[in-house]
Amino acid sequence: TPRPPATAAATGTPVAEAAEGVGRAFYLAWEGFDYVGMYNLLSAQSQALVGREDFVALYEEAMRTATVQAIHAQPLAALQEEDTARMTVRVVWETALVGSIAREHDLSLAYSQSRWGVVWDESLLLPELQGGQRLYMAYRIPARANIYDRNGDALAYQGMAITLSVIPGEIEDEEGLLAALSPILHREPQELKQLYAEALPHWVVPLGNVAAEVVEEQGSAIEPFLNKGLLAEQRLTRLYAENGVAPHVTGYVGAIPAEMLDEYKRLGYRGDEKVGLAGVEAWGEEYLRGTVGGELTIVGQNGEYISTVQATEPRQARSIYLTIDGEFQRQVEAALAEAVTTSPGFAGSIVVLDVHTGDVLAMASYPSYDPAVFDATRPEAQEALQAVLNAPGNPLINRAAQGVYPSGSLFKVITFSAGINSTLYTPETTYFSNGSWRKLGDNFVKYDWRSGGHGQVSYKRAITVSCNSCFYDMGYTLNQADPFLLPTVARQFGLGSLTGIEGIDEAPGLIPDPEWKLNNIGEPWLEGDAVNMAIGQGYVQVTTLQIAHIFAAIANGGQFYRPTVIDRIGSSGNSPEEEIPPEETGQLPISPETLAVLREAMWEVATERYGTASHRFLNLPVPVAGKTGTAEAPAAANGMPHAWFAGYAPAAPYTLPDGTVIEEPQIAVVTMVENAGEGSTVGAPLFRRVIELYYGIEPLEPFPW
Repeated sequence: TPRPPATAAATGTPVAEAAEGVGRAFYLAWEGFDYVGMYNLLSAQSQALVGREDFVALYEEAMRTATVQAIHAQPLAALQEEDTARMTVRVVWETALVGSIAREHDLSLAYSQSRWGVVWDESLLLPELQGGQRLYMAYRIPARANIYDRNGDALAYQGMAITLSVIPGEIEDEEGLLAALSPILHREPQELKQLYAEALPHWVVPLGNVAAEVVEEQGSAIEPFLNKGLLAEQRLTRLYAENGVAPHVTGYVGAIPAEMLDEYKRLGYRGDEKVGLAGVEAWGEEYLRGTVGGELTIVGQNGEYISTVQATEPRQARSIYLTIDGEFQRQVEAALAEAVTTSPGFAGSIVVLDVHTGDVLAMASYPSYDPAVFDATRPEAQEALQAVLNAPGNPLINRAAQGVYPSGSLFKVITFSAGINSTLYTPETTYFSNGSWRKLGDNFVKYDWRSGGHGQVSYKRAITVSCNSCFYDMGYTLNQADPFLLPTVARQFGLGSLTGIEGIDEAPGLIPDPEWKLNNIGEPWLEGDAVNMAIGQGYVQVTTLQIAHIFAAIANGGQFYRPTVIDRIGSSGNSPEEEIPPEETGQLPISPETLAVLREAMWEVATERYGTASHRFLNLPVPVAGKTGTAEAPAAANGMPHAWFAGYAPAAPYTLPDGTVIEEPQIAVVTMVENAGEGSTVGAPLFRRVIELYYGIEPLEPFPW
């Protein structure tokens, strides 16, 4: 039987699995926000109707408008009929502002040009968008919360500011006007007059900004001059305590940086808000901002309202209370400013810690700045900001936590501890100091600060008299035993790493060792490196905060607490007030016996005739203990060293004026003035001033210089 004639092979029907795979791939690409990948899966007919750039822009705009942070897609059913297929997919948008938005999509696929493709229209973005509608988000933004000191006094707050301006040609009573403005703007009448001296008669010349409350209190004085050459315009702004108390702690707000705008918008920001850019304003952005609400709506092509997709209400922001005492902080800042501007120094910092909690009671950095300079709506805002940014002293740097310096003789506390821990020394081990030390050779002779040396001294006494050659020799000996011994103990004291302080940025500083030097300098570790390190010089870099952290632990018996400027987070709605409890983070790496010796040696620094700073604490009723530090800074313009003093109070029982007896140390204080001279000359008197301010001792002892 002859075979039947050959016929053409039938065209194979595309399998359903292939169609469903394309559909799944489309939504998988959406979950990854890969809009180009989505477009490549469209059918040829759909691609002919919408260009790739328009498709991508449409999805980007919709996701940005709805503040979508994640997409979740779940295929529910699939059906194929010859060269067409359908899928049902549940799509959930997770948004930052209006919660989860869930919709079921009816997805069509077509087989053409040897492949499956998605048949696309706007309903696959959101069913309500079919026909060319668009999304619109109405933001409901709560007022930014305040930052308070520990007593509830506002340091940063939302309020109305009044800009006081003059029109020179319309002033009727210039003498009376300037006299009325002077106490409100805290400027002399002649200074105010100088601001508009060269202005044309019709110009509007801003003289300054004040809080609305100030104008309410003193408004009667300027009322007669309103519209007679004086203008008062009000606006909502971020206000700070007068002259910016604790600006390096509170930080400041400003416009969202351009490079971070998309990221903020994904978090639910509209984009034109002021956000925290430094300090607690930045750290506490989540609390201070509150929860923004929103209403996501569908609008027509002409902008007309069609329907609401979803809406949420805003939730009140939460205020932040700091550990700082505002009035004490103000006094400490004034003391630091006086010390720097009247001494040879250029800048400086002070940290005051509660030794039993780690709370920062004051943190001052000089030169300082007024956070209001970041308010772009102020008159002459750009000029004021540029003046701060270009200031030679870099006032924006928080020198207390971000400035790093050689510690000088403060480091001898650590070298002493390493020596005792090594068992190579005891507190009573002696060294004969003749004023020079020569173990590195005649070309590298090192000298004591005291001409002729200190004679035969124990290492306990060496702390009190701050004998350099004693610690040169100890550093040399420890290095011979183990080059890593001293660096390891220094790190156990917390140097070379962050303290973990909550609320502000800090620098880790540096503790070098043989590996670090080889990896970063490309040179081997030398005996001279260890000798320099033993007195806090060479590559050693520390912060004022780190030293305060150490001396607080010495004062309280050896316990490290994480430093913090955050006392509590205020309540809001269903969120109760949240206190920040003290957090223990470790122990000093020394025995109780070694600690007791250190404390006695530091007590003698301030009380014994031979102590390096005892003459600075004569007639001070509060007993103190501490250590001087003089750190060489050869790069300084004036060639002067940095002046340090670190200590605590009271160092012995002290009776307050009301009869209360304080048995244990309360505060650790560290003062540092850059390029000001000896620690005993500048650092110790400034330390004394802080103690006087804290305990309310009057009259204040004048600075000796």
